[in-house]
Amino acid sequence: MRALEDFGSRPFRDVTVGELASGAGVTTGALYHHFGSKLGLYSFVRDEAERRLLDRMEGAASTRADDGVSAALRGALIVGFDFAAGQGFVRLLGEAHPARDLDPVADLLTRMSHSAGVPIGTVLAAAWRAALMTVAEGASPTSARAALLMLSVDEEAMSRADSAVEATT
Repeated sequence: MRALEDFGSRPFRDVTVGELASGAGVTTGALYHHFGSKLGLYSFVRDEAERRLLDRMEGAASTRADDGVSAALRGALIVGFDFAAGQGFVRLLGEAHPARDLDPVADLLTRMSHSAGVPIGTVLAAAWRAALMTVAEGASPTSARAALLMLSVDEEAMSRADSAVEATT
């Protein structure tokens, strides 16, 4: 799908409805009829890419679950990064969605961390997206992946932080 390529490689604001319609071999009217707007098409494309991404991240985490939370999180981040980079989705999945505040990657990482009080999932998702955006800006995927591999979660510190947060609420 041409829209995946366009949104995957260029900022949302730089992709035009005319380019999307032309790339799909349809009129702009047909695009508007089916998706309502450029944002509607973007949301459709992004939702599909995120669904495929989250499936892979969940699978990676489950294979590392016996190794602890940190290993499961790192596995999810790396598999997700490799998927996004391999599919050409670095910008599509690296940029914030232009019309929603929800972050399904942060939500998944938060659930996986089992951390109620510390926003580790949000922080890790931000680092993951930053790695994607460095690739979108021209860095090598190998160097961005190496940076992600350097991340770790201190499970004991996370447990202490969760306890401290719970004690104050």
